[in-house]
Amino acid sequence: MKDLFSMEGKVAVVTGGAGYLGSAIVEGLLEFGATVVVAEIADKKPEDIVPGENCNGKSLDKLFVLKCDVSSTDSVRSMFAKAAELCGKIDVLINCAVFWSGGVGALPSVDKMTDEEFAVGLDGVLISTFRSTREAIPYLEKTGGAIVNFSSMYGVVSPDPRIYGDSGQNNPVNYGAGKAGILQFTRYCAAHLAPRNIRVNCITPGPFPAPEKLPPEDFMRNLREKTMLGRVGTPRDLVGAVLLLASGASGFMTGSNITVDGGWTAW
Repeated sequence: MKDLFSMEGKVAVVTGGAGYLGSAIVEGLLEFGATVVVAEIADKKPEDIVPGENCNGKSLDKLFVLKCDVSSTDSVRSMFAKAAELCGKIDVLINCAVFWSGGVGALPSVDKMTDEEFAVGLDGVLISTFRSTREAIPYLEKTGGAIVNFSSMYGVVSPDPRIYGDSGQNNPVNYGAGKAGILQFTRYCAAHLAPRNIRVNCITPGPFPAPEKLPPEDFMRNLREKTMLGRVGTPRDLVGAVLLLASGASGFMTGSNITVDGGWTAW
């Protein structure tokens, strides 16, 4: 039982693995023995993602970074081919990358958003996940692989406009629409990929503001008060759920969603 969550011998591809949440996930996978390929659009080195002293003193010889633009099929396809060539196989895909035009608070309200702005947001949240999933299937069906998608609390409930005020943190409509789509995409893929021995599950995070982009304290207080636990999430709060869904510990789970939101969506 002590090896239930072991990732020894497994190769995991993490899109967006150099980000605020992704880097903690990468670190957790490494600590549990996985070989990890980070698919990242930015120029990063392994030590930029997981400083050596943060990985229990382990070397980073099992961490690789491949350039990848998840908005491009050619780029995604090339990344998976390189990852398989580099590591010999792919066992796990973690769809953590996200992008959308303008960013939080910058896009207009639903009545003023253009078709193009809405479409870019869907691409960055939902279609990019579809794109990476599609290109990973030929590799994962060879290993009996697992896919872990990322939704959001705003794929389950609406942002509460009363807590945003002039914080500049307003969440755009295309983000939540895309994240809601990921929940259904997860269920659909779970049903249709099970015969190919691929499990597909999802994680739904709650509020996880990055320290370098912390909003005003009034808004942070609103976020904390909206959770049952009275705090916002830290990246390590997601690692356990990812390890569960990526490892053999969840061998009889597919089509599931694990909510990690401090109770935000439960009341």
